[in-house]
Amino acid sequence: MSKLDQLLHPAEHDPLSHQRDGQRGFPYRKLSFGSATAFQPHASQERPLASPSGFDDWAKGLGMVEHSPPTLARIHSLLNRLNPSSKPERTAQILKLLHAADRLCNAAMWLVVHMTYAQRVRLDGEALQAADFKPTPEGHTGGALNMVPAYVGYLLANALSGQTRGWLMGQGHCVAAIDAVNVLVGNLHPEQAERYELSDAGLSQLCQDFYSYALDGDGLPAAPLGSHVNAHTAGGLIEGGYLGFAELQYVHMPLPGESLVAFLSDGAFEEQRGSDWAPRWWRAEDCGAALPVMILNGRRIEQRSGLEQDGGVAWFIDHLLLNGFDPVEIDGTDPAAFAWAILHMEDALAAQAEAIQNGDASYPARLPYAIAHAPKGFGFPGAGSNLAHNLPLGANPSQDETARQRFNSAAAKLWVNKAQLNEAILQLHTHTAQQRPLERDNPLTQRRPILHPAPLPWHAGSEQIAHCSPMAGFDAAFCAIAQANPQLRIRIGNPDELRSNGMGKTLDHFYHRATHPEAQAPEHSTGAVITALNEEAVISAALANKGGLNLAVSYEAFAVKMLGALRQEVLFARHQAEAGRAPGWLSVPVLLSSHAWENGKNELSHQDTTLPEAWLAEMSDRARVVFPPDWNSALATLDACYQTRGQIWCVVAPKRAVPTRLNQEQAQQMVRDGLIRLVGSGAADEELILVAVGAYQLTEMQRASNRLAELDIAHSLIYVYEPGRLREPRDVAEASITVSQATIGQYFPHHLRKRVLLGHTRPEALIGAMRRIDTGPEHTAILGFRNRGGTLDTPGMLFANACSWAHVLDAVGKLLRLDPGVLLTEDARNAVLGVGDPAELR
Repeated sequence: MSKLDQLLHPAEHDPLSHQRDGQRGFPYRKLSFGSATAFQPHASQERPLASPSGFDDWAKGLGMVEHSPPTLARIHSLLNRLNPSSKPERTAQILKLLHAADRLCNAAMWLVVHMTYAQRVRLDGEALQAADFKPTPEGHTGGALNMVPAYVGYLLANALSGQTRGWLMGQGHCVAAIDAVNVLVGNLHPEQAERYELSDAGLSQLCQDFYSYALDGDGLPAAPLGSHVNAHTAGGLIEGGYLGFAELQYVHMPLPGESLVAFLSDGAFEEQRGSDWAPRWWRAEDCGAALPVMILNGRRIEQRSGLEQDGGVAWFIDHLLLNGFDPVEIDGTDPAAFAWAILHMEDALAAQAEAIQNGDASYPARLPYAIAHAPKGFGFPGAGSNLAHNLPLGANPSQDETARQRFNSAAAKLWVNKAQLNEAILQLHTHTAQQRPLERDNPLTQRRPILHPAPLPWHAGSEQIAHCSPMAGFDAAFCAIAQANPQLRIRIGNPDELRSNGMGKTLDHFYHRATHPEAQAPEHSTGAVITALNEEAVISAALANKGGLNLAVSYEAFAVKMLGALRQEVLFARHQAEAGRAPGWLSVPVLLSSHAWENGKNELSHQDTTLPEAWLAEMSDRARVVFPPDWNSALATLDACYQTRGQIWCVVAPKRAVPTRLNQEQAQQMVRDGLIRLVGSGAADEELILVAVGAYQLTEMQRASNRLAELDIAHSLIYVYEPGRLREPRDVAEASITVSQATIGQYFPHHLRKRVLLGHTRPEALIGAMRRIDTGPEHTAILGFRNRGGTLDTPGMLFANACSWAHVLDAVGKLLRLDPGVLLTEDARNAVLGVGDPAELR
């Protein structure tokens, strides 16, 4: 009798699925082993299957990899699907791949624990001595150990099917698993390939580099390795440092014809609830296969995960079913189980898409979802305990004999000899024969969409168009650009009211995405507007769509909740550029309207300039902050944004009508240069410079400028469109975008030391970014948002924050040491001093 026949017994039910309380689940029962938990099938849910030649040998398992009865049954069925004619040579090929995955899995787990604890690697498997261990071990060891079978299973699925899928890992701190496997199979970028060859020396270097903290002369990490997924991680798409964003992004990432395996964590599940909405967004018409795999190990850093405390897998399955998923449980310690799950989920999703297309089903599709059971840190001492998160031995083997013995004993069970490892690597290198790219070069890493130019609706100038909304300009420009590029998938992140923010044409053309569209409403099953009252979820839709054209629109005050996702994105993009692989996705504009100065009908909570301030603190070559003051500059902004790659533009613009101040040429020049002079020339006879940042601030500055002109006080008025371009560059990359010192001298000549700056943001953040134009407190006055507000209109907001035209003139008078009555009437002066009527300044 075969191994498979011994394990499986007659039963009426298919072991791949069963009914649990009338719902689909998987027949596991919990078996406790100390603090760890294993899962085995109920015998009543099993059936016998004939074992093909060679199957029994693989079914025995290897090292720490054992194959449970459900996995054996599933792989047996997979053999029949992949080899319907039962050709012996094909069966042998598949079994060789399965053997190879077992060997690679053990070897990679062996290498992961060395990366944490060892500074020397011995491929001959000899026990390490005290001096071979790191004085200070470090690593997220348990999670990385759990990720090894998952990632090896992903490689196995690719080899079995002849398709290179993308992968995504939400738990980026488990990168040691990815690096270990990639180094063993040679799936590396050049900088890692040169440093980490498959030898004692190369693998020892890998371990020494892991958490080495070494720097080069420029203050950058000296090793092409990190504590999280990074630009050197072959095939990596996001850092995964902010738990929860992978969960929000994966469904929006693959394009039709592509597949993405998203490895998720139970800790991230409780971090970010928006992931529950993935089935609402998936459509076969514009989405590739999105395959979520939960690594369910039940532990956070110091305690059990909330999911585990809420009721464990049974509760989670009910939750997934309620939210439109199709869950299936697998053994999270076996790469074959992961490979089966990936292929099974693809088939299940394709079947649902076909049923929907044929009219036999409707959206939302039940998105397949694999739940991979594994105790935290499986395969090494301390599995399932709190220690498993970081340093599972509980003591330092470089100093503790017992810890050293435990390490060597556990490592011996994982060790694979060099000949078997080389054979496994050879078997899994099917790329040339299958004519597919390395996993390093999976389609999602190669994004560089082509953008065709579009005619834009420029306005001739203020003599023809008195007032119009800059947001309406963005609306018209986006529709024009999208119409000229029908080949690009559109994603518009919208946390609230798109039409209220001036984007009505965009909404009418692209629609809210809805599973059950409401009649007479701008909704459609395949709408491109991803709308949810969750800023993180909607910005993730735009950031994830790297093969398409994207836009996000938000109230300025609430967009600050997007900051973590935005920051993670530009950091990763910048590191890719530093590694010589600059990202090719079209830059993403984030439009911030209903902003602090025009959202006065609400309370101070709605009047918040934090996001542009925070974005100004990031590196200006990737994090752009711009303030288009009118219609034409809105058009020029959107056009310029989409001409760049791998950047995120924080765009602060009014939704209300403001004067059209710039013609097309002026707007394009301002966007190109970062600033524009509207009054004056910088001549020697001028007495000061007025500087405005923001549309409403420009209006106040123009009123102040007109008053100065009436009094024959010569001056310049400069509008700074992009403050970050005027900063002192902090490195070479940032210097590539900041204006030269010569340009600073042209706009801000040294003899014009008297300057008044009126900005949209808090003044401290703004002047910090534009340090090069600050001539000191005796010569430069800085006005801006000072956290005053409430239920006020725009003039009221300006007055409350001492940012009106009259406050500007008051500052001018102090700098020029003029009599107070020269620049302001008595009523205006009293209002500025707080003893008159603010209405006098309207």
